[in-house]
Amino acid sequence: MSSENVHDISALLADFARESPSQPAVISPTGSLNAQELDEISGRCAIGLRRRGIGPGVKTVLMVTPGVEFTVLTFGLLKAGAIIVVVDPGIGWRNLSLCLGQARPAAFVGVPKAHLGRILFGWGRSTIETNIVVGPWRLPGWVPYSKLINEEIGPQFPKSPDPDATAAIVFTSGSTGTPKGVIYTRRMFGAQARLLQRHFCIQPGEVDLATFPLFALFDPAMRVTSVFPEMDFTKPGRANPAIITETIRRHHVTHMFGSPALLDGLGLYGERERVKLGGVRRVLSAGAPVRSHVLSRISAMIDEGAEIHTPYGATEALPVCSIPGREALAENSVGRGVCVGRPLEGVGLTIIRISDEPITHWSDDLTAPGGQVGEIVVWGDNVSRSYHERPDADRLAKIPGPDGRTRHRMGDLGFLDEKGRVWFCGRKSQRVTTEGGELYTIPCESVFNQHPAVRRTALVGLGGRPRQRPVLCVELADRRRGVDSLRSELVELGQTHPSSRAVRDILFHPGFPVDVRHNAKIFREKLAIWAAARLPGTGGAL
Repeated sequence: MSSENVHDISALLADFARESPSQPAVISPTGSLNAQELDEISGRCAIGLRRRGIGPGVKTVLMVTPGVEFTVLTFGLLKAGAIIVVVDPGIGWRNLSLCLGQARPAAFVGVPKAHLGRILFGWGRSTIETNIVVGPWRLPGWVPYSKLINEEIGPQFPKSPDPDATAAIVFTSGSTGTPKGVIYTRRMFGAQARLLQRHFCIQPGEVDLATFPLFALFDPAMRVTSVFPEMDFTKPGRANPAIITETIRRHHVTHMFGSPALLDGLGLYGERERVKLGGVRRVLSAGAPVRSHVLSRISAMIDEGAEIHTPYGATEALPVCSIPGREALAENSVGRGVCVGRPLEGVGLTIIRISDEPITHWSDDLTAPGGQVGEIVVWGDNVSRSYHERPDADRLAKIPGPDGRTRHRMGDLGFLDEKGRVWFCGRKSQRVTTEGGELYTIPCESVFNQHPAVRRTALVGLGGRPRQRPVLCVELADRRRGVDSLRSELVELGQTHPSSRAVRDILFHPGFPVDVRHNAKIFREKLAIWAAARLPGTGGAL
């Protein structure tokens, strides 16, 4: 990254265009642009946006299918100084309405379907003044995308924007509650791009299979080509592995990010069809723990010198840690959790004692004893300092630090091992507190996940703390399997480890509810309600 202003990824796009103008920057089923074209067209787009009042500080919703137009508009909005409001359309109409009501945007950029939803459900009715449409039809007063990108070049914008100015409001997936708007600054975007490039040794000229749009925004800053495959980005678990494989081969992909659900399907396809992905140097997967059989199958598909990595992070802080797949596979994690590796260089991390209360100031006394499960806390330039207009969430998740750096409580539980590696043990809100002690979801579930008839499991607690009743929900690998004998087999298996010994109630679920962003995080809160309805007398579920 040679730009003097490393905090501004739009300035890094200009470097890309100047030094490698003909290198493809973005490729999608609907078209492609090289680096020079992307820089020039996004510049014209920025001028068009500003001429329509979308300039510095103007909150603008972006709901466009990932691809060429999405990339142009993203960099156009960044160049114009607008605040991009990013909401995953897969979170449902109700949550979309809540998010946009919270953000109060002044402009809306979207495909016709998104505009139709906006009109039908009244999103931003009182605040949205400007509408831009990417698609074949529009209503009077709407500005077509094609007009934006054909603006004449005008005065250049300042090249050194405030690195701590808000660049985007990125809403979480809401996997453990109502989605929250995470404030991203230009400094945060720049820090994330630098961490990814440095830690994973991503080289200019590489080609990225972009199945997660947020990560694709870093590609131009790293001088990497983004290839968007043909898929529904709100349902990565349903991506066609044959299409993914063909896209990787046709465009000579060297780097890819895939959710655990996407990689699960790709690995099964690769094993069945004996597919190899020669040329792929690294595969990243995040969003939820990646099971060992998925790591094994993907590792078998890539070259011997290539590696699969499972970085750990969240919308509020990414990346935080990472571990190579082969190192993860070498660990016996049954009953222990998931090893997510060491913190990346420049990222601060510690484990504090578990608390459900706000922490008003940082103290070393908060730190948990070595090896003890506690809350994971992180800090650094890649970590968000606050949520958008959610002081209640800030009180619970943010701790002011004596060095001026805000500590972020990840909401996750884990511990540090003797090698300085972080082990993830599940969400704090999903731990089960019984009279005999606490059970953590990931260590407990890993014991039962060993059974060959099990696809995955989810531990939930019924009733109130500290007298919760632990219940294991099970999703079968083959739904045709009989469950009577399996129930007793699982109870017996649970007795083999202290992390699972207290579990006696087993329920079989036809298909777990999961998050929309990665199709991998299990909605245990919903499963707890489902389980409580099937086990009378439990006193309800937390």
